[in-house]
Amino acid sequence: MRALGLANVRQERFPLQVWERGREDAMVLSPAPQRIAVTALGWSPATPVGGIEAEVALVDSLEALKAAPANAYKGKIVLVTQATPRTHDGSGYGATGPIRRFGALEAKKRGAVAFLLRSLGTHHHRFAHAGSQDRATITQGIPAAAVSPPDVELLQRLAKRGPLRMTLTLTPKPVRDGFSQNVIGEITGSEKPEEIVLVGAHIDSWDLGTGAIDDGAGTAIVLGAAKLIKALPSPPKRTIRFVLFGAEEQGITGGRSYAEKHKADNHLVVTEADFGQGPVYGLNTRFADPEHPTAQALMRVLAPLGVVRGSNAADGGPDVSPMVEAGVPAIDLAMEGTDYFDLHHTADDTFDKIERGRINQSVAAYVAALWTFLSWAAISV
Repeated sequence: MRALGLANVRQERFPLQVWERGREDAMVLSPAPQRIAVTALGWSPATPVGGIEAEVALVDSLEALKAAPANAYKGKIVLVTQATPRTHDGSGYGATGPIRRFGALEAKKRGAVAFLLRSLGTHHHRFAHAGSQDRATITQGIPAAAVSPPDVELLQRLAKRGPLRMTLTLTPKPVRDGFSQNVIGEITGSEKPEEIVLVGAHIDSWDLGTGAIDDGAGTAIVLGAAKLIKALPSPPKRTIRFVLFGAEEQGITGGRSYAEKHKADNHLVVTEADFGQGPVYGLNTRFADPEHPTAQALMRVLAPLGVVRGSNAADGGPDVSPMVEAGVPAIDLAMEGTDYFDLHHTADDTFDKIERGRINQSVAAYVAALWTFLSWAAISV
């Protein structure tokens, strides 16, 4: 940010609880021996020393798990087998996400000693997806892990031959206190510096890969937009604030910290790049008037990039959602995500997956949309 010439560059620290994975091992014992690819879910406690050996109960959905009576799975390992549908807008992940967040707690209520789920991904490679659970699992959870999609299908086949029995060993370290930080820089407005247009991304990632897609791509889009806007011959009328949020994967910790610290700031509109590299295909708004002239102005500059008008139900993105919930207007520049959950939270999220043409189009769309807000004469959306 300093190299780009941004103003007011700073870090804003906030506390968080730190969880670290350890050894992860799973092995089917019967009806046929087979090692299984697993990864611990965030906040999972460790298994007892020596691991857990138990029968596996296959459940086809979170709803079916919730419908089971108390003690239905006493002493068993529960595995939810529901697959994540491939969609271009992430709605498939939205539908199955609650399995990861709440499955362990629901399994515990029914007597389970551990919880497994089919990885929330759309590929068929033999690796598993990391991800957080509900924070209640810190004190109330049972050992929990994601299983690679091919291994879930293997377990379903083996279950037809007889009762499934397996061992599971997870050794995460106990949760401890730590900290992270948001990184902030600005281009100060020339006429209305108190009016802020915020664009963000997040700078943390899950540890299995390098975070190139989630959310290195979004960070690059934000900084690419900063570089182009800063290079324009005239400064914008309003202030544009670039925020790289910390600890998004921990549960929007950086976003909540920012919203509390800056709740008195005059945020005109907020948005976040956190769905891979694009390209951008749609514009969603969250304006009091869906047909506000600003929405029409946005479409005039975005249409030449192949962007179409979407809904008026934008959420802005994960880290800015606390501000949107408080009433701040938002836009979504909807990105193509058909392949996003092939990589999301996995060891395969690496830099070689970045495609220059896709990310360049996304930068262009963000610059066009942001400049519309920064330069529009009068906005009240």
